[in-house]
Amino acid sequence: MLIRRSSAHPIFPSEITSEHLFHSRRDWIKSSLALSGAALLPGFAACSADAQAVKLAGVKPNAQFVASELDKLNRAEDFKSYCNFYEFGTDKSDPPVNAKALKNRPWTIVVEGEVNKPQTIDIDALYKLAPLEERVYRLRCVEAWSMVVPWIGFPLSALIKKVEPRGNAKYVEFVTLADKSQMPGLRSAVLDWPYVEGLRMDEAMHPLTLLTVGAYGEALANQNGAPVRMVIPWKYGFKSGKSIVKIRFVEKEPRTAWMKAGSSEYGFYSNVNPGVSHPRWSQASERRIGEFSKRKTLMFNGYAEQVAAMYTGMDLQKFF
Repeated sequence: MLIRRSSAHPIFPSEITSEHLFHSRRDWIKSSLALSGAALLPGFAACSADAQAVKLAGVKPNAQFVASELDKLNRAEDFKSYCNFYEFGTDKSDPPVNAKALKNRPWTIVVEGEVNKPQTIDIDALYKLAPLEERVYRLRCVEAWSMVVPWIGFPLSALIKKVEPRGNAKYVEFVTLADKSQMPGLRSAVLDWPYVEGLRMDEAMHPLTLLTVGAYGEALANQNGAPVRMVIPWKYGFKSGKSIVKIRFVEKEPRTAWMKAGSSEYGFYSNVNPGVSHPRWSQASERRIGEFSKRKTLMFNGYAEQVAAMYTGMDLQKFF
């Protein structure tokens, strides 16, 4: 069972702070999305001067993943103002303020390791790799809160097929930006930077795994992981690395940032499992941001029908 905690592992500020919904949305969106010449880039649509956001053009909703009566969308304001992004601070209110400094153009993603076609991909070329689509996914955080978000991206499998992994590529590792000049949170030793996450190859190839460039019809705001992040809806939110700069195909299981910080608390798989408790709280229920009462946590965050077969025969208490 996942019940132990090292005495050297601190209680992080983000785990004990209350929800802040900042009203200064105009200022930080204006700064975070000031992309030079964005209206001319593939996938972007021109915006009016006061729109304060970069709209994504030609994005079609995926009919398999739409909002339901039981899973109504969270407000965009909630998504943009209540954030986990430790590179910009550990409090939920830190990233919307501190992420203003992030320069998300120019931006490249290096793809390397056990692949036949290693390459460096410009972020704007990434938009041409596969058609962008909107998918409404739940986001469940290990801190027992959740959101429902209309993400924009395409399956990671499209990129994986392009670079042709070799037979010994068993895992995919994601490395995120670590630049102290832009990210004040890196001055803290709360994690071993850069932030590293990873997936088993079958998880990475799964159709639900989304390489994500936007949400709510817009390019990602800086505090939400601009310009590109992962979204793996059946796993806890910390698996979804933000501001990715490198994707590596490796033979051995990557040692992720949170595993280094507390291996008895943050396992490699990090599947949403209400039967495995966090050392300081139960995972059996969750609070949807914007709601007062709690709701029951669903196995694999409600995506068991699609993903459970990948873990047949595994001890999900041991491989948490």
